[in-house]
This record gives sequence, structure tokens and C-alpha cells, in this order.
Amino acid sequence: MEIKNIPLHQLHVSLGGKIVPFAGYNMPVRYSSDIEEHMTVRNGVGVFDVSHMGEFLLKGPNALDLIQRVTSNDAATLVDGQAQYSCLPNQTGGIVDDLIVYKIEDEGYMLVVNASNIDKDWNWISQFNTKGVDMKNVSDDTCLFAVQGPKAVATLQKLTTTDLSAVKYYHFTVGEFAGVKNVIMSNTGYTGAGGFEIYVDKAYAEKIWKAIFEAGKEFDIKPIGLGARDTLRLEMGFCLYGNDIDDTTSPLEGGLGWITKFKKDFTNSAALKKQKEEGVTRKLVGFKMVDKGISRHDYVIKNAAGEVIGKVTSGTMSPLLGIGIGLGYVTNANSAVGSEIFIDVRGKALKAQVSKTPLIG
Repeated sequence: MEIKNIPLHQLHVSLGGKIVPFAGYNMPVRYSSDIEEHMTVRNGVGVFDVSHMGEFLLKGPNALDLIQRVTSNDAATLVDGQAQYSCLPNQTGGIVDDLIVYKIEDEGYMLVVNASNIDKDWNWISQFNTKGVDMKNVSDDTCLFAVQGPKAVATLQKLTTTDLSAVKYYHFTVGEFAGVKNVIMSNTGYTGAGGFEIYVDKAYAEKIWKAIFEAGKEFDIKPIGLGARDTLRLEMGFCLYGNDIDDTTSPLEGGLGWITKFKKDFTNSAALKKQKEEGVTRKLVGFKMVDKGISRHDYVIKNAAGEVIGKVTSGTMSPLLGIGIGLGYVTNANSAVGSEIFIDVRGKALKAQVSKTPLIG
């Protein structure tokens, strides 16, 4: 498969970004060090270029009907300027992808999907488009900058007359930003550090990137790579598609019961409702290492008797806590907060404890 470049690829190379292939794109994984970049976002402000993400525009009188049929959450509750985390269930109990649904106006929505699933999601949704919804894939023409951290709003406010402090979490506004019209400013992010995500036509991407860095100079703003993005989201216990949820994990097993609304019919809703009533046999949990060590994807999880009870889906060293943290599926009997579990790290059973997410809370 051909690896694509995001529109500002050369800019990231010139900034010293270490470029790696990720989800079909050449992406900056770090510029300085993962820990330094992580702490920049937790304490100040950093910018991720996540223009590899996919964006679909759905328009027409049947746009909401289509979204309702393919997503697990209830998009009928959305008002203009509101966003909603959701997922696309498949027909066998798993998840096609997780996504964010933006209601721009009546009969006008934007779906934001994972980069590795752009074609898969497009084809999946298209097969249900039996009522003539106007669907446009604008992924290649849209750049997305996640400006995250406690100094993000102070940075961005310099570039727009819109009062960003009035935009609630999981809401957005469309307006002029850094002299560019029709920019989406969304109070969302994948870090738990606060901030906004800025969606802009790729023609204006470099202009906006430079304006953000000029505005954030006084806060020592920095570009942030995928390495810190992963440690930041893991500290919050946020799922990464392909690691923590996938085609074989149900939303209920993955802790996404809160975005699975049974007051409407959607793909595989009857089977998922039955699963909810009967209860799941395994659950995705957060954990913190008690013994010194770092867990990694696919490491085996055992109980005190040495029996296999699950596996790690994501693991890292938390820069904030200075200990190993992770997510993994375990049997119900071992899923309660405080449960003692053991991670098999190269043949050694290292003790860990099931913990509430966010893991830094």
C-alpha cells in the first residue's frame, strides 16, 4: 500500500520531526522527546498535526436517518454546533470504527473517522445509504490541528473574535480564524488536557499553523508527535481503534455502553441489547503497575494463581505518574477496581492493579 504524505509533511521534516508510517500516512512521531512533548501538553500548549484523520460530509433530509442507522449513539439529540462520540457497530458484535459526529446544521453533518479506516468506513456507511444522502469524502482536502493543553484557549483566542471560552466541551463553532473564513473550532481532543481542534481547508493549513505558533510563542508552544499523543490518551484511558477496540470487540465489552443507545434501531442493535441484558464475560479495564515494568500490546494478563485471564491492549510508562499504565481485557471476575492482576512481561509475572480511568485522576 502506498504511504501518503499529509499536506504539511515538508514543514514537519523541517521542524526536525521523526517521520514514521502510521495508518497509511507518513506522520511525525516526535520532534524532541516523548516525555518533554507530553509534559508540554499537560502543563502548557502543544499542537498535533492530525490531518491524516478522515472527514465525511453528509447532507440532505435523510442524513440523520442514515447516521442513526449506522451509529450506536443517539444523534437525534444533537443541536447545531454540538459533537458526539459514537461508534459504527458491525453485524457480528464488533466495531467497524469509533468516530465523532458533528451537527453543523439541520440536514448537514460531518463525521470524523480514524485514518486507517477511511476507505473501510466510507464503504460501510455507503452500503446503508439507500435514501439518497449526499455523501462527500473531504479527507484529502481537510487539515486538522489539535491544539491542546491549559494554555490552548489563551493561544487560540488571539486569532478569532469568537469567544472560545463560551464553546462548551464537545461543542464547536464555525467562523473566522487567523483571517481564514469557515474554520471549525471544536472543543474536543484526545489528551484530557483541554483545548480545541481546528479543521481547515488544506489551502490555508500552513498559514493557520504559523499563526497558531506565533500566538503561542509566549507560552512556549511546541509541535507534538504521535508518541506523546499515545501516552496522553492512555493516561486518560481513551481507546485507540485497532488496539483497544476493533472488529472483534463489542462496544459493551470496551466500556462504551454509554454511547450505545437502545432507544433506536441500529446495526446489530438487537444482538447488542441481548448482550447487555445477559452481561459480558470480559471487560476493558485500566490498570497501574505495582511492580516495576512496562506492559505492551498483546502481553498476557494472569490472576494470582497464574491462570490466563486476558491480554493487554495498550501499555506505556506514564510520564506524569512515573509508573507503567495500560488498558486490557480481563474476565468479569477480575475487572473490579482494586483487583490484583499480573502482567506477563518476558516470562515474569509483574503485579498490577485494576484502576479507574482516567488513570491520572
